Amino acid sequence: MRPCPECQRDVPEQATTCSHCGARVPAKGKSDGWGYEYKSKATLFGLPWLHISFKWRGWRPVPAKGIIAIGQFAIGLVTLAQFGLGLFSVSQVTIAGYALAQVAVAYSMTAQVGISVHEGPSVADLLQRGPSTQELETVEYTPLPGDDWKVSTPAEQGLDPRLVAELYYDAAELETLYGLLVIKNGHLIAEGYFNEGSVGQLSNRQSMTKSVTSALVGIALEQGHLSSVDQKMMDFFPEFAGQIDDPRKEQITIRDMLQMRAGYPNEERTPPYLDLLFFSDNWHHVPHLVDFPLLSGPGTEYSYSNLTSHLLGAIVARASGTDLRSYAQEHLFTPIGAEVGDWYADADGYNLGCIGIFLTARDMAKFGALYFHDGAWEGKQVVSADWVSESLQRYSEKTHYSGWFSSKKGRYIRDVGYGYQWWSARAGDHRFDYAAGHGGNLIILLDDLDMIIVTTADPLHELPGEKGWKYEGAIIDVVGKFIKSLPSE
Repeated sequence: MRPCPECQRDVPEQATTCSHCGARVPAKGKSDGWGYEYKSKATLFGLPWLHISFKWRGWRPVPAKGIIAIGQFAIGLVTLAQFGLGLFSVSQVTIAGYALAQVAVAYSMTAQVGISVHEGPSVADLLQRGPSTQELETVEYTPLPGDDWKVSTPAEQGLDPRLVAELYYDAAELETLYGLLVIKNGHLIAEGYFNEGSVGQLSNRQSMTKSVTSALVGIALEQGHLSSVDQKMMDFFPEFAGQIDDPRKEQITIRDMLQMRAGYPNEERTPPYLDLLFFSDNWHHVPHLVDFPLLSGPGTEYSYSNLTSHLLGAIVARASGTDLRSYAQEHLFTPIGAEVGDWYADADGYNLGCIGIFLTARDMAKFGALYFHDGAWEGKQVVSADWVSESLQRYSEKTHYSGWFSSKKGRYIRDVGYGYQWWSARAGDHRFDYAAGHGGNLIILLDDLDMIIVTTADPLHELPGEKGWKYEGAIIDVVGKFIKSLPSE
């Protein structure tokens, strides 16, 4: 037995997942990858003539190093030096070009440190894409004990276990992934936690919060706190009426806000508004409805705006007479057996409608299941079925920003659109709706497969916007690859 790095309880020597908290526990004596390594026995000055090491998991080769690589670098520099002294000829120009290439290649070799890989396969094996059958058989994704979900296996629910194993094999390589759940036909069929993740782990789920805010708008409408999505935003903030210098703001409706068509700027794309909203000492967010400009007329153009979602949350709080967290817990999460952890608030006490909710992966899955079943939970209607339907409609296309607006997100996800604070897209033959938060916090609803996928991840507070895409995109690509691989039913 050995201690789990997360909870310190004893786990078997060869266990890869802690049965107590769900944290990932690398098996003793095993490498975290597979590959091939060659190191020549002959050495010079203590260095091997050639040292080649590959780590092939995730398709990331590590270049060669050793005396030959260093020699290439030196010879290239000498040749370039001769060329620089004026030894010009066609042949020497050719040699200089070759030398320059050698310098670049050799530098990349010597500048990187190789890795050790245990029990590596042959070079021929390295040329085969993907994990071997033997490797997939060692992947662990059995759901942890608990009474909040019915548990099953992929095979029992008609899903190829190999596809699920490949998903979790790829997930184990992700640097910032915390949790990964797969629900099929109402059963939890796969569950795994990585890095800092565990079954009870809580952190900011970032903009997944927006989909919760949307649900609370629907509940407030059903309860009569709001009368219509066509109510004007300014009706709820009368104290700012005399400060508005753009009359278009008086025409913004709740519907416009839900669709991200209020006209406020995308803060991540329009400096300095992201800094003003989140990275300044002024956390009085509601007054920004006055000083943040409109870049388009209400209802005319899609523009992803954190301020807009926060104002939606403030509207629900003002209309219901309570704070957003309390309202959500009582009317949304308690009925589905879930619990809100923390929820960030601004300086005026308004829980942020755009980011900041803390939920476990399993409770995120429950929220997804609620929408998957048209707002009903165990026979009780928690959110209006009409509201769920309206929320998952597509009101905007080409909503993902990647240097220009496009319908793509990563390598596999296509046809990205936007509803009422919910996204929709396609991967392969499968269309789906999803809630998404920065860093890779996702709730994906695959209606045609009766499947829900949940990922939790590092919220990447220090890497806002596209700065964190390296990590968020890696998670999205792993999930997108899995969805694309699934056969149609």
